[in-house]
Amino acid sequence: MDNFEITAKEVRQRLDKGEKFLLVDCREPWEFETCRIEGAKLMPKASVPLHIRELEAAEDVVVYCHHGRRSLDVVAWLRQQGVEGARSMAGGIDQWSVEIDPQVPRY
Repeated sequence: MDNFEITAKEVRQRLDKGEKFLLVDCREPWEFETCRIEGAKLMPKASVPLHIRELEAAEDVVVYCHHGRRSLDVVAWLRQQGVEGARSMAGGIDQWSVEIDPQVPRY
C-alpha cells in the first residue's frame, strides 16, 4: 500500500496552489449534504465502478470519506484497475474539520 494516502494538510496545500486533481467524496448523499469540501464530486463508494472512465481519465485523484476507511478501499480498487494516481485523504473529512476548516461540521 505504498503511497496510498495523502494528508488533509497536503490536500489543502494542493488546492491553495491551484493544482489540478479530481477530488472525490465517496460518502453517501446524506453525508455529502451534511458537510463537504468545496469542489468535491460526490461518488458514493458503491457507484465508483460506474465512473471508472472518468477516474481513469484523471491523472490525479484524491478520494475522501468520513474517517478514511471507505476511501482507502476505493483507492485500493482504483489502483487494481490501473488508476495509479489515486490516493485516499487520511482521516477523511473528520480530519479536515479538525486540521483545516473547523466550519465543516463534524458528525
